[in-house]
Amino acid sequence: MNTTLPSFEFVVVGGGIAGVAVASELAAHGRVLLIEREASLAYHTTGRSAAISMESYGNELIRQLTGASRAFFHEPDPAFTSEPLWAPRGALIVGDELNLAKLRQRHAAVRRQVPQAEWLEGAELRRHLPFLGPQWVAGILEPSAFDLDVHAIHSAFRRRLRQLGGQVRAGTELLAAHQDGGGWSLQLSDGSHVAAGSIVNAAGAWADELARRCGVRPLGLRPLLRTVVVVDPECEVSGCPYLGTVDEQLFIKPEVGRLLVSPCDETPSEPCDALPDELGVAIAMERLLRATQLRPRRVLNRWAGLRVFVPDRSPVIGVDPEKDGFVWCAALGGYGIQTAPAVARLCAALTRGAALHAELQGLDPKQTSPVRLHARSRECLLAVADLH
Repeated sequence: MNTTLPSFEFVVVGGGIAGVAVASELAAHGRVLLIEREASLAYHTTGRSAAISMESYGNELIRQLTGASRAFFHEPDPAFTSEPLWAPRGALIVGDELNLAKLRQRHAAVRRQVPQAEWLEGAELRRHLPFLGPQWVAGILEPSAFDLDVHAIHSAFRRRLRQLGGQVRAGTELLAAHQDGGGWSLQLSDGSHVAAGSIVNAAGAWADELARRCGVRPLGLRPLLRTVVVVDPECEVSGCPYLGTVDEQLFIKPEVGRLLVSPCDETPSEPCDALPDELGVAIAMERLLRATQLRPRRVLNRWAGLRVFVPDRSPVIGVDPEKDGFVWCAALGGYGIQTAPAVARLCAALTRGAALHAELQGLDPKQTSPVRLHARSRECLLAVADLH
């Protein structure tokens, strides 16, 4: 590492939930600089999350990371926050006759990690959600699902980072970086240069672009746009659970007397400040009307966010196999908030080459390693070569 420059053990790029969470973990082990290209942190996807924690949501790895994060939300360290980070909600995933087998498969899969997940049919569904349409014949109730206060969670991580001596530079972009001896030399958009032992790439939809700027092979991350609309249900919904369909065509979440509604769209997008389009809004409203007996008169608000995936829909967390000291914390999909504490501990341990936290024992880091994507890329190239 170039010791003539301001130096940090860790430079974390990206001020969303992943970036501040990882930076706060690493700050206990060395000097940390967090940089964010926007003027304020959490401007993009983090600030546009539906913000619910469901241990039945996602694949088995995501469910494991979600479960390992639960204690952080329920019993946060009072040294960093006195605000509650969660509130009870519950979640109900429903299926019609066409998707009943899929619903049963999901129930069987999640029972191992969420033993309290309850199978409901008929009238029991309407007891929890009276406005359901008649086509829903069964559902999975997850009573332990809870709302997340994204602002309070993000603030708690940022407060912890500052208390441990970490620095934050908003409105600052990493323009280029190259390896310099045992570390990295970084050129920033404010005209400064800094040295770092490791770079943690938590740049969300821009993670592949950041990799290119560091001379690292991109992984082929896919940003997918999701639309959310806000409606007035004109009935009492504050005590209702989150509602999702097992075919992932709709979710509805009560929030402050209103409903967040999404058609669960996944439209490929370039990294950008995502905006909702009229088609996405229209589809959301059409699916709301088909799925429920609600008839809201107008859309009160609308927005869109980018959720980033790789083909196996598991996160990419770990040291790049071709560039030592370049660490990925990317492709968190729609699970970034609910898994942030566990993801941060995992990423910090892999960055430092340390043992995993006790809550992560049993997790195989190979499941999140970027190595799996490099291997897949090589297999694709060999397959193409064989065709010729």
